Amino acid sequence: MAVIDKPQAIEIYEREHEIFRRQFQKFLAKEVTPNIAQWDRDEIIDRSLFNKLGEAGFLAMAVPEEFGGAGTSDFRYNAVIGYEAGLAGAFTPLLGPSLHTDIVLPYLLEYCTEEQKQRWLPGVTSGEKIMAIGMTEPGTGSDLANIQTEAVREGDHYILNGAKTYITNGINADIVVVACKTKPEGGHRGLSLLVLERGMDGFTRGRNLQKLGQHAQDTAELFFKNVKVPVENLLGEENKGFSYLVHNLAQERLSVAVAVQGTIDGAIRDTLAFVKERKAFGRPVGTFQNSRFVMAKAKTAADVSRAFVDNCVMKLSRNELTPEEAAMVKYWTTDLQGKVTDELLQLWGGNGYMAETSIARAWSDARVTRIYAGTNEIMLEIIGRGMGLGEPR
Repeated sequence: MAVIDKPQAIEIYEREHEIFRRQFQKFLAKEVTPNIAQWDRDEIIDRSLFNKLGEAGFLAMAVPEEFGGAGTSDFRYNAVIGYEAGLAGAFTPLLGPSLHTDIVLPYLLEYCTEEQKQRWLPGVTSGEKIMAIGMTEPGTGSDLANIQTEAVREGDHYILNGAKTYITNGINADIVVVACKTKPEGGHRGLSLLVLERGMDGFTRGRNLQKLGQHAQDTAELFFKNVKVPVENLLGEENKGFSYLVHNLAQERLSVAVAVQGTIDGAIRDTLAFVKERKAFGRPVGTFQNSRFVMAKAKTAADVSRAFVDNCVMKLSRNELTPEEAAMVKYWTTDLQGKVTDELLQLWGGNGYMAETSIARAWSDARVTRIYAGTNEIMLEIIGRGMGLGEPR
């Protein structure tokens, strides 16, 4: 069996992780893969997928048992899900559940009061309450300090006004963690996190945005007009939101990198099978020197990348992953994803331009990964500054 068909860097996983992996592979084959084409056409996954993931134990695994979760903080379980989703070509439909589990959940676990945990975590674990996070605004991308959405406290409520855009799970979400200004003159020291819930007056959603790729994932605009948010929905302390957001960025970026690594390996696997079968001039395309070289370079780059990803997974599991390393792994994998999928698509010829092929989906879905979770230019800035190369004062 070819090395590329083996599970991801199995040495970093223990027996229980591999049992979990096999269970999740079966879940993907039954509940996800057969529905991808329909979800692509619908441009949204069915809400029931969250319920099915929750029932099977593949959602919000870090939630304590008293609230219905598994109570495991071992990120390797998250990594198994992300990697296998990418490998199976299910990167996009599992993007929403991944954001729910890997990116939004840590804020609730870290900063919720006991009352808030009782109120939200059971539904988050079961998939009944789908989560999103609102950071990006129409005029603000990676610059969190320039957020314009504002909340003014009036008695036992905040009055929230503003807008967010490009919000993953934006249509499906029942709970949205919104980054907003509560001290406008404070810059990044004046940001807070408020939890909005479906049905609040003045909280509306725009259209489900049409995208170049990742069609199965709902991405929406959110609007806030004089929304009365109870003070009890403040997450953590007022004006501490920026530090909370920065604290969780390492896991967010690694989560992206793990799934991207899976898509790279899946694209290589599928292309290898295709070039062995497709013929040109009376022989398989894979037997031409150019094809061999393209495949050899992709395979080598993927294996080197996977070693780095797995090293970062272990570091995060030990709470040792630095912001610079998280930026490196996000930049490296997503940049490699774009290069590899583009080069592999060429080997498919006209077939590669057909939307129903796995390589076409992998290629179109790949473009945005260099933009979200912090653009790759921001990643390079973080890495460079970490090397002591800040701008002169």
